[in-house]
Amino acid sequence: RYDWRYYTEPEPHLNGRRLHTPRGKVLGGSSSINGLVYVRGNPLDFERWETEGAAGWGYHDVLPYFKRAERRAEGGDDYRGADGPLATCRGLLTNPLHAAWLEAGQQAGYALTADMNGFQQEGFGRMDMTVGGGRRCSAANAYLRPAMRRSNLTVRTQALATRVLLEGLRAVGIRYQRGGALHEVRVRREVILCAGPINSPQLLMLSGIGPQRELAAHGIGVVRELPGVGENLQDHLEFYFQVASREPITLYSQISIVRRALIGVRWLLTKDGLGASNHFETGGFIRSRAGVRYPNIQFHFLPLAVNYDGSSLAREHGFQAHAGPMRSRSQGWVRLRSGEALDKPRICFNYMSQPEDWEEMRACVRLTREIFAQPAFDRYRGREIQPGAGVVTDEQIDAFIREKVESAFHPSCTCRMGSVTDPLTVVDPQTRVIGVEGLRVVDSSIMPSITTGNLNAPTIMLAEKAADHIRGKALLPRAALAYYRAPRWQSAQR
Repeated sequence: RYDWRYYTEPEPHLNGRRLHTPRGKVLGGSSSINGLVYVRGNPLDFERWETEGAAGWGYHDVLPYFKRAERRAEGGDDYRGADGPLATCRGLLTNPLHAAWLEAGQQAGYALTADMNGFQQEGFGRMDMTVGGGRRCSAANAYLRPAMRRSNLTVRTQALATRVLLEGLRAVGIRYQRGGALHEVRVRREVILCAGPINSPQLLMLSGIGPQRELAAHGIGVVRELPGVGENLQDHLEFYFQVASREPITLYSQISIVRRALIGVRWLLTKDGLGASNHFETGGFIRSRAGVRYPNIQFHFLPLAVNYDGSSLAREHGFQAHAGPMRSRSQGWVRLRSGEALDKPRICFNYMSQPEDWEEMRACVRLTREIFAQPAFDRYRGREIQPGAGVVTDEQIDAFIREKVESAFHPSCTCRMGSVTDPLTVVDPQTRVIGVEGLRVVDSSIMPSITTGNLNAPTIMLAEKAADHIRGKALLPRAALAYYRAPRWQSAQR
């Protein structure tokens, strides 16, 4: 009901599997259906954006916008915001397995970080979530609902945008379908697409903006040829490393109908307890090997053995780490299935198409196994449910990867921001579509490259900064704060 339920084309390097790519079909988009994890990314992600042509989007440029957006329950500091619209908080770590995870990270030789979204991302630590007062704080709850009474805002639900209306090379409105009828909205200033990394490129192409060959294949006249529309698709892949628990302390004891009802009643009455957490309360960021400048592996720890979408629950007490590389070399595409907006676009991430991706994923499996082998887990650790103790060689790990890795649901970069001289750029650093007046794109599709971690926080930051560009306001003053750089990254993995 709240998911567009997209699936990829058969992924050639993953045994031809078609992976689920959920996108929010609801006010707030995917921020209304995601796992609530708040991770800004690594400062060096944004320094990379600048080198890729996104001038004015370096870390010291974007940090003030992260802060402006945030209302942190634990209070603000030089790096964190305290009075913005987006509520964030930390979990209470009531399950002892979270403490074991943090201790195991230290025993394996990794640092603890006081704040993954502050000075130092690298290391093991507590994670933030977009929850305020026990409730999900989606982009709709944070930004849209407080503005719903404004006289200059009209919200149309159950409406599907079918194309951008263009007069020459100027956007003048949107055509949309609602209740079986077509409608048009004309604008005085600008059209801003925020349809996400799947639908924004689809809508541009349906409007005649995109790669000439793709448009011609569907009988769409070219208004503005932009070869980068729908290209450069990036995502995070992950696997679930699952271990049986020798003690009955995991969330498995809470899955019965009666237990879930009690959790729901407590939440309704008090807005706290298990119903007020995403349960990804600890995690970590590490580097896979010496020579990697900043973290390229992320962990989410969960005191339950289950797939991210709630399927394939292990029928026993268990715990797991979601683990996966952060900067895959593989890139995919979004293309039209037809010239009709109601036909879901074709999506191919081309996962695991580069040799470096296999090296990093194998390292990820082995490093995760090493962490769970630490003394902190001795009292809890049972058998290895997945991948399984017999999955050891490169060939065995590769077979596990092909059959079991899943998307972390972080698609991005299909309308990439960059220099106007780059032929694959779709929007300039002010988020304006190249060569089309009065048209912008503001969502995760404009990221030049994917960031280190979950994408909700950097996407909201993009929108905060874009708002100043759109309104012609002076940008917030650049920050002048240091950030962590691994001192021995060239010679040491940890």
